Amino acid sequence: MKPAAPVAMLPAAIARAVLAGFDRHYGLFRYNAQQAKARFERGDWHAIRRLASERIAFYDQRVREAATRIEHEFGAISGPDGSGGAALPDPAGAAAAQDPLWQQVRREYVALLAEHRQPELAETFFNSVCAKILHRTYFHNAFIFVRPAVATDYLDSEPPSYRVHYPLAEGWQPALHRMIVDLGFACPFVDVDRDLDLVLQTLEAQVLGEEAPAVDCQLQVLRGLFFRNKGAYLIGRVVNDSELIPFAIPILRDSQGRLYLDALLVGSDRIEALFNFSRAYFMVDMDVPSAYVRFLKTLMPTKPESELYTMLGLAKQGKTLFYRDLLQHLHNSHDRFILAPGIRGLVMLVFTLPSFPYVFKLIRDKRGKDVSREHIEERYQLVKFHDRVGRMADTWEYSGVPFPKSRVDTRLLQELLDSAPSMIEDDGDSIVIRHLYIERRMVPLNLHLERADDAERERAVIEYGQAIKEMVAANIFPGDMLYKNFGMTRQGRVVFYDYDEIAYLTDCNFRRIPEARTPEDEMASEPWYPVAPNDVFPEEFGTFLLGDPRVRRAFMAHHADLLDPQYWQLRQRRVRAGLLEDVFPYPDALRFRHRLAPAGGSTDAATGAAAAPAAPSSNAPLSRSLT
Repeated sequence: MKPAAPVAMLPAAIARAVLAGFDRHYGLFRYNAQQAKARFERGDWHAIRRLASERIAFYDQRVREAATRIEHEFGAISGPDGSGGAALPDPAGAAAAQDPLWQQVRREYVALLAEHRQPELAETFFNSVCAKILHRTYFHNAFIFVRPAVATDYLDSEPPSYRVHYPLAEGWQPALHRMIVDLGFACPFVDVDRDLDLVLQTLEAQVLGEEAPAVDCQLQVLRGLFFRNKGAYLIGRVVNDSELIPFAIPILRDSQGRLYLDALLVGSDRIEALFNFSRAYFMVDMDVPSAYVRFLKTLMPTKPESELYTMLGLAKQGKTLFYRDLLQHLHNSHDRFILAPGIRGLVMLVFTLPSFPYVFKLIRDKRGKDVSREHIEERYQLVKFHDRVGRMADTWEYSGVPFPKSRVDTRLLQELLDSAPSMIEDDGDSIVIRHLYIERRMVPLNLHLERADDAERERAVIEYGQAIKEMVAANIFPGDMLYKNFGMTRQGRVVFYDYDEIAYLTDCNFRRIPEARTPEDEMASEPWYPVAPNDVFPEEFGTFLLGDPRVRRAFMAHHADLLDPQYWQLRQRRVRAGLLEDVFPYPDALRFRHRLAPAGGSTDAATGAAAAPAAPSSNAPLSRSLT
């Protein structure tokens, strides 16, 4: 342990140590995003996945480092029991002795953030370090940042976070061309003029219409590219007659290392689909993240900032904002937490607040399956670090969350005490749940299928099968494929959310059921053939999934291959060969390749992009409103 700083200088020294830990974290976070661009240009998709996965652990590593440094350099302040964070409330005298110190540390920290570019993230980092060092009795605004202390409303970088192009002054083609050139790619395009013609045609059809653009017409695009899986995304907005029209341009790479613009996605719904909670986080280099979130909020006004920060890879900030939103909602509402509708879970206890669009999940002590708590937690971690391909719900994980007793339904409270007593602590007016997961609320697929008409049911079954196939493409076998473990989002997508039996596809052994030796074999209650722990028999899926004839008809028409072991074995071979399937976060019908003449052209084997000879001439005339 180093000699302690003089008492008068101690608060400032601690504050500087915490901020140094955060600055190290954010420097590594930005470097990760910068690496993503180089990996994309090389087409190193596995490396991009590794970057995305490794980054998730950055935050907790840096928090541990900062807490350890403070304990080593200022050990006397770690906690009254010397543990770096008491497990029980501090003795009154010890807590009182620490109060002035930590209040002063917070004030010194706020002063350090006056000119900081990421003050909201630095405040959250301070909270995380304090959570490692102090007991939760300190977790109020005198000691940590329950409410933000530094405003970010007008904070921006220099140069600004987004570029502005003026197509009426420059011309549409030059403005769009400069928009692409400014991205600074180190590899060539197949035919950027061809692609920009298609962008212009889509803009005219979906944004500008037949009227001439207004005098204030602008293209505003974020400087940082958004990288995820095999795509880079340019995110921007058209300003026209004071109206903001969101857009995104996916940029892909063909097998020859050339780039092309794959589509133009227009409107809030399309942008929200990119930032959906069931997809992996973006990697984007941001000097001032609050400026990016402020820009994105104009494109997706209904999406909470907590989810936007999370989708930018800043999950801890997302958790902080979510909890603030929850506290604010509880202050302004009066309904009660209740058991979530649907079939009672054998492993997870799930409850919700009807007026708040999320569910709260905790692991039961008394489980209907022979599976350990450690295994379940590990499965949730697997999903957190894996590519969710738009089909697995993301979760925020919390510890020590208090819920006011007056807002908890008596039936729910009894279920909590009966099924998960080890997870519940009575704290007077509140019950504290020691560990839980929080997800976006969805309609359980089994309930949706019961209420749907014939057309809706068929669409849901198609979505269900497609969800499984896209998970399989990402090397995920859902395990328990019952409809109750899937949810229907408000956008009509089917998403998986029950992870206790999830496994890597490559760890499974997909088998065909052997022929029965005798009639008695077929009638036996137990299989007549040996079954290993990882054996899976797809032919059996129909027994559990297709009892309803209406569901069976739709399933067999669109996804009968899921009942064939050969389908699963083929997907395994592709995954083991290192092939990463294309799973696009936008409809295939929007891709520009459908608008290119096939005559004289070819199709790129890796991406499906039409090759240059099929393109219309870059000199093709533009319509009057775009000239």
